[in-house]
Amino acid sequence: MTRSQFLYSALPLLSQARAKAAAQRPNIVYIYADDCGYGDLSCYGATRVKTPNLDRLAGSGVRFTNAHSPSATCTPSRYALLTGEYAWRRKGTGILPGDASLIIEPGRYTLPAMLKKSGYATGAVGKWHLGLGKGNVDWNGEIKPGPLEVGFDYSFLLPATGDRVPCVYVENHRVVGLDPKDPIVVNYEKLVGNEPTGKAHPELLKMHPSHGHDMTIVNGVSRIGYMSGGKSARWVDEDIADTITGKAVSFIEKYKANPFFLYFATHDIHVPRMPNKRFVGKTPMGPRGDVIAELDWTVGQVMDALDRNKLTDNTMIIFTSDNGPVVDDGYQDQAVEKLGGHKPAGPWRGGKYSSYDGGTRVPFLLRWPGHVKPMVSDAMFCQVDLLNSFANLTGQSLPAEAAPDSLDMLPVLLGQTKKGRDSLVEHAGALSLIVGDWKVIEARPGPKTNETHIELGNDPNPQLFHLSEDPGEQHNLATQFADRVKQMLETLEKLKKAGRSRA
Repeated sequence: MTRSQFLYSALPLLSQARAKAAAQRPNIVYIYADDCGYGDLSCYGATRVKTPNLDRLAGSGVRFTNAHSPSATCTPSRYALLTGEYAWRRKGTGILPGDASLIIEPGRYTLPAMLKKSGYATGAVGKWHLGLGKGNVDWNGEIKPGPLEVGFDYSFLLPATGDRVPCVYVENHRVVGLDPKDPIVVNYEKLVGNEPTGKAHPELLKMHPSHGHDMTIVNGVSRIGYMSGGKSARWVDEDIADTITGKAVSFIEKYKANPFFLYFATHDIHVPRMPNKRFVGKTPMGPRGDVIAELDWTVGQVMDALDRNKLTDNTMIIFTSDNGPVVDDGYQDQAVEKLGGHKPAGPWRGGKYSSYDGGTRVPFLLRWPGHVKPMVSDAMFCQVDLLNSFANLTGQSLPAEAAPDSLDMLPVLLGQTKKGRDSLVEHAGALSLIVGDWKVIEARPGPKTNETHIELGNDPNPQLFHLSEDPGEQHNLATQFADRVKQMLETLEKLKKAGRSRA
């Protein structure tokens, strides 16, 4: 039997599997960790930290070794996941300040909107970092548009990141626990009010910055940006994991009688790394290791909630990360000193912010009992593909103009094939194109590293790597294979100009 005959004969089986999945409409829980590297979990080889709940998830589903986030940083990855469009196609989709406007247009075809159309209850809990409102946000009134305007029925958010103001939760359209007599003011350009800053009052800090992060002090930690007011609404960093995990579990319990989609974006293991006292000292790696243990606990709480409510068998649960790892990302938390032999990016070069594979090659675990067999898959795919894949899962067809870069990878996700993407565009400062075993990084002059000491992959000349023979991207073959470099860069340029990569 030829390969084409085999694929043709397999199509009815795959179609039957999709039809069965669509009829069941499984619940979907998507756990999106922050800055968690490929090598940060024991199921991917870590030994200085144990992640028993994630190991349990990996052992009962598919553990992917060639899954990619859409970008090497947070905001663009989240944008691409929810829209099915590479973020580099749109201006204004880089790392956002905490007072940015919503960057996904209300009414746009999104992952939650698509699932909502199929009868799912949709919830967003945790880190958002996609902007809120239009222009100058009034944090003391109704904050919209936001998640509810792009397809979610419910949201409980950290507006941006833990190291950026405002340090408050937003539930649906309002700040939680706000005293109207103590209004919130936020500014990213100048000091507001008389709040102390880390730069002027380091003696007030319980965690000091290593670079940047020296503006308004909240809970003994100085942040990016200035904030005044809202004291009754401010979060306590050590309680963030407990708070948002509780909201995620509550969402599951509230909608357990209906199909639901939970987008649960954890704060861990992003800075500032302030684990709850239950996890302090759980690892030999200081706060960074301890928040990995806290993250594992979070995943365990969600899995326990599914078990307790008898939802496990009909729930697809996914764990992954928005980009690769970073060790020193702005605070003196001993992450570098206590790293030891731990390799956050595993075997890959680079990390967060990097064009090398450590920037986007992330852990990806998927469990769906009775539908997905335990296995390891090396199929290449990207989180941008989930919109199209979940449309197929729920028996829907995408409009032609929607999700321009999202491919249907449902058979890959279900472990029915290890034939993933033929090509993928990686996004950091420069763009990279992977075709088969070859990867080209476009020329981008600039510093080799930044303040995080991660190799950025910048080079005034294109770089070429053969990934199967050189997975660590140590040997640049661009001079030796100049014709291949030229051909791949021309393909990348066509993808840029086409405005889409989905047929």
